[in-house]
Amino acid sequence: MASIMTNASAMTALQSLSATNKQLEQTQSRISTGFRVADASDNAAYWSIATTMRSDNKANSVVQDALGLGAGKVDTAYTAMNAAIDIIDDIKAKVLLAKTSSGEERAKIQSEIKTYQDQLKDSINGASYAGANLLQTDSTSANTTLHVISSYNRTSTGAVVTGSIDVAYTNIRLIDANAAQAGILDQAGTTSGRSILNLDVANLGAVTGPPAIPATTGATEDAQFDNLLTDVEKVLGKMTAAASELGAAKSRIDMQKDFVSKLMDSIDRGVGQLVDADMNKESTKLQALQVQQQLGIQALSIANANSQNILALFK
Repeated sequence: MASIMTNASAMTALQSLSATNKQLEQTQSRISTGFRVADASDNAAYWSIATTMRSDNKANSVVQDALGLGAGKVDTAYTAMNAAIDIIDDIKAKVLLAKTSSGEERAKIQSEIKTYQDQLKDSINGASYAGANLLQTDSTSANTTLHVISSYNRTSTGAVVTGSIDVAYTNIRLIDANAAQAGILDQAGTTSGRSILNLDVANLGAVTGPPAIPATTGATEDAQFDNLLTDVEKVLGKMTAAASELGAAKSRIDMQKDFVSKLMDSIDRGVGQLVDADMNKESTKLQALQVQQQLGIQALSIANANSQNILALFK
């Protein structure tokens, strides 16, 4: 039936063209944004997962920065600790040399030891990174441990748990920033009664500063030198243990930095698989839809022309 009130062919052509235009708009949006799922309206489930994972990756980025900062602090302390161990080795050699030297030679040797002691202080004072010096901390402070954030985990219930790599200051403290002198280098030796920073081969019996009376008072000269060497060895042992702890923390931080970096890349890839558009597929689809759009316009034009043909019946 020919009707001028209802053009069924035109309505069908219009619906087909509208569907094609909608698909074309969607494809153009994917090509321009690069996303298959750009908004929740595109795919609510995928959009929600992607948004959550992106948020987690922002947290991982903060963790990576914290690990970098912690690595700088630990690496600086580790370098200074190894340098200090080398200096203590030199001091040990000078003490051993002084044992068989004359009084005049001992004064010269003590002058050299004093140079080493000053170098120790300068090296430790300079081992600061981002305002933190792990080798010179306050034994009376409530802050007793270096905490380096190493991970950010979110459980299925939404609870957040952060991991950390910890280094106890008491294990690596060389000089106490407080007058308590509780550092490895400034505390009095248990055998000689002298600290490394207060060691004096020219005046074995005179101690300046705490403790006021050396534990070796009355001992023979040889025994006092042996006591000094014993305490130097004890200090070296403590410093070696401290260097080992710093080295282990350094390795752990480096490994965790590498892991977090790979984890972030993995999450990015996973999010991409959910929401990224396949540009090869979309470009091919765009060309097909453009052809369909042209054909739809042509079909609508033909359908509209059919109404004009009715006029021929009245001629």
